[in-house]
Amino acid sequence: MKNQQHFSQSDARRIALAAQGFGQVRTASKPSVAKLRTAIKRMGILQLDFVNVLIPAHQFVIFSRLGPFDYPQFHRLVYDSGEYIEHWAHEASIVPADYWPLLRYRRDEFKPWPNSPIMKLRGRNRYLANVLDQIKTSGAVTSRDLPAVKGPKRKPGDWHRSVPRWALEHHFGNGLVTVSNRLSNFQRVYDLPHRVIGEAHMARRCDTASAHRELLAIAARASGIATVRDLADYFRMPTKLAVPRIAELVEDGILTACNVENWQEPAYVHRSVRSPKKLNCQCLLSPFDPLVWYRPRALRLFDFHYRIEIYVPAAKRMWGYYVLPFLLDDKIVARLDIKADRHAGELLILASHEEPGIDRTRVANALSGELQLLCEWLNLGRVRVSRKGRLARDLAVAVKRLS
Repeated sequence: MKNQQHFSQSDARRIALAAQGFGQVRTASKPSVAKLRTAIKRMGILQLDFVNVLIPAHQFVIFSRLGPFDYPQFHRLVYDSGEYIEHWAHEASIVPADYWPLLRYRRDEFKPWPNSPIMKLRGRNRYLANVLDQIKTSGAVTSRDLPAVKGPKRKPGDWHRSVPRWALEHHFGNGLVTVSNRLSNFQRVYDLPHRVIGEAHMARRCDTASAHRELLAIAARASGIATVRDLADYFRMPTKLAVPRIAELVEDGILTACNVENWQEPAYVHRSVRSPKKLNCQCLLSPFDPLVWYRPRALRLFDFHYRIEIYVPAAKRMWGYYVLPFLLDDKIVARLDIKADRHAGELLILASHEEPGIDRTRVANALSGELQLLCEWLNLGRVRVSRKGRLARDLAVAVKRLS
């Protein structure tokens, strides 16, 4: 195309960061409900993860953009306002309630995990029907409210969930129940959808092609600039199904095709995009942050190869168990293996790795401020930096100076 826009690598980074809501001033004062709502809207989706190393990953996604926030306030917004639901979207996620009709195709296509104890349970259909009957007559339940059932013998590697929980997850996947709340231990409370989701959302019908198109537009707005694969992955949509819908969005002027320096694939920029000349970002990123959750995009945007090593044997880990990237301005400049030791009241930095070509002193100083902010938010007494990693010595000095 003769007049196709061309963006530099740094342009693309700033566009992506601005679209995702980065670059705001983050302080120790708590953001308002309106800011929490805006942050979720800009991302379009908040992937749930409860790995208990630091804090649940979806909470950290909000912290990265807004700084310390009031979790009870966040919980009330998500579970009491009627504005949000949990749904399989990227993975299990928090999404606006008006996505319910858009994600109907996911419910219709739901297939239970083949090794689920439910699939091996004798009298499975009768048991699943009884679970629904109990919710209909008695109201919302947790898995502990259901009668215990002896399931098939577990094999090594099977997920250790009770049969009642597998049953509720089965009904959640196909949309016969939804999540109405989370308890303080993060356990799900399940109820019938019409008791949780607004009538207008329940009544709306949306064919699959229209749903794909709308979800891709949401992904494009949240990404700012993205390839076809980036957009398809946002809601875990098959690429071949995304291609014709993206073409329609281009035809309607919602997206514009463009080129990005060093990208091997064509890109698309959303019409709402803005490209600030400079962004003052300074934050750690969750492994499940939409900015980096699609690893090929993280590599393309930031020249950053990111791998989760939780399931890698300790002796084979390159970076650490729970490693968070550190974003400074518009670049990822370091990564930390980090853990909250609540018993000792310490934020442990188990390893501090720098990226090539950084200003080590500047990065260490910025990172020490970020760690102090996180430490205070988590009500921990101090930051303790181990000696592992090339950035560790400078970071330890900066942390000591700040404290």
